[in-house]
Parts: sequence; C-alpha cells; structure tokens
Amino acid sequence: MSTLPVAVHLHAVIARELRALRRELDAYPSDDAVWAVPPGISNSCGTLVLHLAGNLRLYVGHVVGGVSYERDRPREFAARGLSRDELRRELDATIVAVDAALPQLTPEILHSEFPQAIGTVRVNTQEFLLHCAVHLGYHLGQVDYHRRLTTTQPTTVATVAPAELSSARVVG
Repeated sequence: MSTLPVAVHLHAVIARELRALRRELDAYPSDDAVWAVPPGISNSCGTLVLHLAGNLRLYVGHVVGGVSYERDRPREFAARGLSRDELRRELDATIVAVDAALPQLTPEILHSEFPQAIGTVRVNTQEFLLHCAVHLGYHLGQVDYHRRLTTTQPTTVATVAPAELSSARVVG
C-alpha cells in the first residue's frame, strides 16, 4: 500500500488524463476532424478540450494554485475551427497550471471547504478535486469515443494507463 499523500495521487491521475487527452488530440488526422459533430453527438473533441482546460485552469490552477486565469465558459462551447496547435497550447497551459497548483496541497487544505462556491453549493476541497479528476476522465472517454467514431480508427492511444499512476511499479 502506498503511503503517498492523496494530493500526489490526485496530481498523478489528473496529469495522466491530460497527457492522454493530448494523445487523443494528436491521433486525429486533421484539424477539421477535431471539430466534427456527427448526429447524436453534442460536443466535438475541440469543444471538450477547451471545456476541460477552462475547468481545470479555473478550479485547480486559479482557485487552488493562485495562477492568474479568467475563464470564458461560453467561448469553450462556442469556439470552432481552432487548430490542433492552438488546442495543444490550451492543454499545455492547463498542465502548467495543474503542476503549479497541486503540489501546494496540504492535508489542511484538502480537508477544508473549497474556497469558491460551486454553483449554489459549498463542498470539501478534496472531494471537489476528486470530482474534477472524474469530470476530466468522463470527458476524456467522450473524446476517445468521438475520435474512434469520426475517424473510424479503432486503435487506442493508451488512455487510462495504470502504468502512469504515481504508485505504479513493474512486477516480476
């Protein structure tokens, strides 16, 4: 059993999912494919990348880590046609913000109330950060499905790789 603090594990999971999101983005054959919205699908990969970047940069980078950021949530869902390079820059800025914020977490911070109301409720910081990681994983799965559906590429990009967890060790 690992004795690493929950903040280390949380950082490892969020960082792993962001790396996987970048691999998903890189696996699209073109910038246009990233923005495809087939029938029955409400969000493109590009929209989900912008949404996840905005979410994590606000709640993790800004609120937890103090990294300057002003979220434009309507833009996350309205923007179209950004290049994969522009989306990669959004992801890179998110990774920098997460990497700056999560190592600052102490048990006291994790057990306290999250500094910002979430909609109409107040929540515990640790629980909300776990929620952020699950939210990221949920949308990462949607991106994987979107890529496979729109490109007809059935291959994996090593999404949800246990070997990338902070406690991973080679067996045998």
